Amino acid sequence: FFFICIYFHIGRGLYYGSFLFKETWNIGVILLFLVMATAFVGYVLPWGQMSFWGATVITNLLSAAPYIGTDLVQWVWGGFSVDNATLTRFFTFHFILPFIIAA
Repeated sequence: FFFICIYFHIGRGLYYGSFLFKETWNIGVILLFLVMATAFVGYVLPWGQMSFWGATVITNLLSAAPYIGTDLVQWVWGGFSVDNATLTRFFTFHFILPFIIAA
């Protein structure tokens, strides 16, 4: 329900031309990505098969970044594979990101 409201809000902004206000629009896009990140790390927290492979696939997308990709993936994982350290990091991100969004 929350994301449906967000999508309606974005659609309204597109319809009324709110994207012309660059600073406000850019802040909204950053907030959208932070909310999506919060939802993703929350999806991983049950630590089932779907969660594990979701975390593996999505975090491996970071490896496409030139030069720093593999180091970035290892930092997010907390090691060389998706493990308990990854779960601890994702729980921390899931706890802290809503406070960052609210600030």
